[in-house]
Amino acid sequence: MAYKSLLTVLTDCNLAEAPLEQGALLARELDAHLDVFCLGVDRSQIGYYYAGANAMVLQETLTHAQDEAVAIEEQAKRTLTGSGVRWSTDTGVAQIADLSRHVAARARFADLVIHPKPYGDNRGAELEPTLEAALFEGQAPVLMMPDGAASITHPRTVSVGWNESAEALVAVRAALPFLQTADLVRVVVIDPPTHGPNRSDPGGQLSQMLSRQGVRVEVDVLSKTMPRISDVLMRHARDTHVDMIVMGAYGHSRFREAILGGATRNMLEQSEVPVFLAH
Repeated sequence: MAYKSLLTVLTDCNLAEAPLEQGALLARELDAHLDVFCLGVDRSQIGYYYAGANAMVLQETLTHAQDEAVAIEEQAKRTLTGSGVRWSTDTGVAQIADLSRHVAARARFADLVIHPKPYGDNRGAELEPTLEAALFEGQAPVLMMPDGAASITHPRTVSVGWNESAEALVAVRAALPFLQTADLVRVVVIDPPTHGPNRSDPGGQLSQMLSRQGVRVEVDVLSKTMPRISDVLMRHARDTHVDMIVMGAYGHSRFREAILGGATRNMLEQSEVPVFLAH
């Protein structure tokens, strides 16, 4: 399956460059259509204003969100005009508590959602629920683009985080268009189980499946020599100079990862290369 419908959801002008450049490059390479949803976010929580609040205060937050949406759309149009790709923009305004509904309505009809890095300095609280809405309610794969990361169409080396989970398999299948054009795909298995049907050949069945799709595969079996799985994945990615990481998203509950941490959240926080996620 090729990616023919691309979507990026933008909520901040300062974070629009990386996803717009990646979206335009993919749209040109794949003869796809890029939809840009410019979303102004009313960051006042429902029930936040109590005594002393009036209609003017509420209207001010709404007006500010509308102005943000217009500014983001103008930036997207400046970037994409003359790019030679098919694209469209749409604007909307939502309270932060109601983001999921708006994002999911568009993401569910996209082949791939391109998203800026959700964690870090000068990032709004809306970025995390926007990405999660695309993954969960929209059921779409997401390509997370860190600031300054090189845009990709044909990655030379791709790292696949493989733990035999359903989420990881969904991510691999969704990422096949990238994997088939890569020079090398490294299936990374960290501390494989000592018991089970695949104990003697960790990653073997996945590499066989990918090989039949024309993917050149190598399996790297690593020990968990660092406290977190994400740390081992990132060190391996740096050592092998990968251009993209593919992994299943949120094998544990989102609440657990938000409180205790997890591989998905840690990778989104620290990755310096694009991360392809699916759930």
